Amino acid sequence: MTLSSPTTPAVVPDGSSSLLRHPPFLIYLWSRSFSRFASQIAAVAVGWQVYDLTDSAFQLGMVGLAQFAPMLVLVFAAGHIADRYDRRRVTQVCQILQGLTAALLAWGTFAGWLTVPQIFTALVVIGASTAFESPASAALLPAVVPEGRLQKATAFSTGVFQVAMIGGPALGGVAYALSPTAPYVLMTFFWLVGGLLNSAIRLERQVTPKEPPGFGTLFAGVAFVRNNPAILGTISLDLFAVLLGGATALLPIYARDILQTGPWGLGIMRSTPAVGALIMTVALTRWSINRRVGMRMFQAVIVFGLATALFAVSTVLWLSIVALLIMGAADTVSVVIRFSLVQLATPDAMRGRVGAVNYLFINTSNQLGQFESGVTAALFGAMPAALIGGLGTVAVALLWMKLFPALRNVERLE
Repeated sequence: MTLSSPTTPAVVPDGSSSLLRHPPFLIYLWSRSFSRFASQIAAVAVGWQVYDLTDSAFQLGMVGLAQFAPMLVLVFAAGHIADRYDRRRVTQVCQILQGLTAALLAWGTFAGWLTVPQIFTALVVIGASTAFESPASAALLPAVVPEGRLQKATAFSTGVFQVAMIGGPALGGVAYALSPTAPYVLMTFFWLVGGLLNSAIRLERQVTPKEPPGFGTLFAGVAFVRNNPAILGTISLDLFAVLLGGATALLPIYARDILQTGPWGLGIMRSTPAVGALIMTVALTRWSINRRVGMRMFQAVIVFGLATALFAVSTVLWLSIVALLIMGAADTVSVVIRFSLVQLATPDAMRGRVGAVNYLFINTSNQLGQFESGVTAALFGAMPAALIGGLGTVAVALLWMKLFPALRNVERLE
């Protein structure tokens, strides 16, 4: 697989419907769906339970840190594991471990013995498992789809994430309202079923490790990214675009103080980017981007930045919703192209370690993006902070077009 220059003949992928009749990809998609839904249910259930037990905003903030810290510690080892062992088994073990941890949370909640320190211990286990699952699962995708269909497969996988982002929190909230034990039972079921499904996947292409284990191979993904301008440009563009374009962290301020809509408006705005992303995902599964993909990625980031700026200055709800829809749609175009570029430009034996670097950048930018938005909002106010972030995203995209011409000139995905 290569990234083609403008003179390379195109390979046009088959229709998306054939992908859904391809058993390895279909099983992979179902397994990923169950895992994504479980993660989103956990975000609602654990946060609510911790706040209910402690009435502490600080403890609520620690929920995210308890899951993020293991990723920082384990991410490079996780990428190395994904490249040395069967990625199906790595993903399966992680999902089963997450399911068993959720079962303990369900048991402890039902029996009444669960404490806050025990919840945080469970979150560390789930965070560590996710650190190993994510690079292995991402690196597994190219092996379960036929040659030439990675872009549409990526769009389907992105769509699964968006559906989980929309439906998972709602399902978790309804389940928790019925019983605090119910969301943990759902998480247990989803993760265990996802893990079992991985055992049924038959790979199109196997990966065999070619390097002996060692300190150098552990960080080989960093060296590979640094020495590959297209991948370095792609991953760093995502880092800075998300870092600057974190206006969604300011949604509570917009809902209460600027748009004056209250909690219902906040709920609508939080789900709107995912709706826009899902709409674009459906479009990309039907119509692939078959030319000037590098330029299309930069254009999508610029549109995302401009939509963020529009949201920043909006004082009416309908215009804010339109801006958030555009942000979600543009981000999806960028995500699908970025993921496909990174996967196609990386040898299969390196995909786990490169995926770990990408995963680290994405999660770090999400966390730091929220921090950056909060600091700039405290210094300048919410509207200037969001506007600075949106215009800064546009500036980064234009600068990266100059710094990484090889990335800008990528013509097709093959």
